[in-house]
Amino acid sequence: MTRRTYESDGEHIQTADDLDELVHDKRQGWRANPAKARRRQRRYKKRLTHTLVGMNQQVGSQFEG
Repeated sequence: MTRRTYESDGEHIQTADDLDELVHDKRQGWRANPAKARRRQRRYKKRLTHTLVGMNQQVGSQFEG
């Protein structure tokens, strides 16, 4: 079984295409229907996006002060 996507994986993202390639639901085949699998993928992407925004804000605040 493949590894789940975690927030710490956000460090490996450089472009938006990297986000699509990195997000992987290891239980996609076990979902009740394809709609639930797509919903889960959106949640993974949202978690990573929020992590990236937070990382970007931290870096920006370091250079301001």
